[in-house]
Amino acid sequence: METTKIAVFKGKEIKKTIHKDEWWFVIVDVVAALTDSKQPDGYIKDMRRRDSELAKGWGQIATPLVIETEGGPQKVNCANTEGIFRIIQSIPSSKAEPFKRWLAKVGYERIQEIEDPELATKRTRAIYKAKGYSDNWIEKRMRGIAVREELTDEWKNRDVKEESEYAILTAEISKAAFGLTPSEYKKLKGLDRENLRDHMTDLELIFSMLGEAATTEITRKRDALGFVENKQAAAEGGGIAGDARKALETKTRKRIVSRQNYLNQPQDKKLLKGGK
Repeated sequence: METTKIAVFKGKEIKKTIHKDEWWFVIVDVVAALTDSKQPDGYIKDMRRRDSELAKGWGQIATPLVIETEGGPQKVNCANTEGIFRIIQSIPSSKAEPFKRWLAKVGYERIQEIEDPELATKRTRAIYKAKGYSDNWIEKRMRGIAVREELTDEWKNRDVKEESEYAILTAEISKAAFGLTPSEYKKLKGLDRENLRDHMTDLELIFSMLGEAATTEITRKRDALGFVENKQAAAEGGGIAGDARKALETKTRKRIVSRQNYLNQPQDKKLLKGGK
């Protein structure tokens, strides 16, 4: 089951994942949020050079964990609340104190979610709502997350190696469905580290879901095992979505793949204006 979530601090997205029953945060996201650095990886290297004690204990603070990305799961350095507090000590930022309070709040919310798992879903919906997404879009996005989790669960049970192969399978689906890999799609939309699906239109989300749901069904029907068989299923599942997309484009004479993103304007405002 996918456990990667997105938290928001002062408008900055910070990926987090559950490890040892507590939240672990992506270090580079935290540094980017606190410093506004355009190259947070470089900032981290400089920070470790400046703080010799931090550098000595980096192995105890930074733990590589599998984080869900648009290209599939990847190992990324993460830290728990205690580790993040230590990193904050090396960052001269006016945001440090409010960030500490934010961390404490997120930690408390995790305790609540253990007691009531539905709270996590409710909070994800609330975050999207606060960022300006429409209720209809949010419903599709949440359904897409569930469809994606169902597919990755199948891959886990079919000898697909998460770190090295999920990204390739995801790219196969996307290429067959949209004619673009996730990285090419992000470039088209002018995105950098942002989540691609958070910048998809309603129809783009629908065809993404169709490609992944079709892949899940084909995978189960064939009892696909290993990377090669699952790659074939991914290409065919994505192809089903691709055929449906092309059929709709022929009928409407309008491209589904869009340059539209929501970097500078909330999604619901663009819908009201009929933005393309």
